[in-house]
Amino acid sequence: MALPRRTVLLSLALSLAAAPAWAAAPLAKLDPDRDGTVDLAEAKAAASVLFDRLDRDHDGTLDARELRRRLSKAEFAAADPDKDGTLDKSEYLAVVEARFKAANPDNDGTLDARELTSPAGKALLKLLM
Repeated sequence: MALPRRTVLLSLALSLAAAPAWAAAPLAKLDPDRDGTVDLAEAKAAASVLFDRLDRDHDGTLDARELRRRLSKAEFAAADPDKDGTLDKSEYLAVVEARFKAANPDNDGTLDARELTSPAGKALLKLLM
């Protein structure tokens, strides 16, 4: 039985429009409610866990060495309003929120796999995983 041409074309278009399979891995780790998206609260929760893991000296702050190139020097300087050379958790989460907003061009408050694979999404993932 041959499929109608329209069905084949629609299936092909949908498969090409979908995010690549490898994009699903970060989404699965960051999406505890399994709704297929990451909201800001989920992103901040993941960022908080990473912050604690990166804070090897347990002083409640991250310096440039502990961040391991997750932020450029300019981004680090902008994220450090008190200019003490470290980011506390609230400063770090402020950067996460800014990157989340940059990765969410449709402003729907959630990121799907496609948005997470954008350049802005990849920048956000550096602060979450």
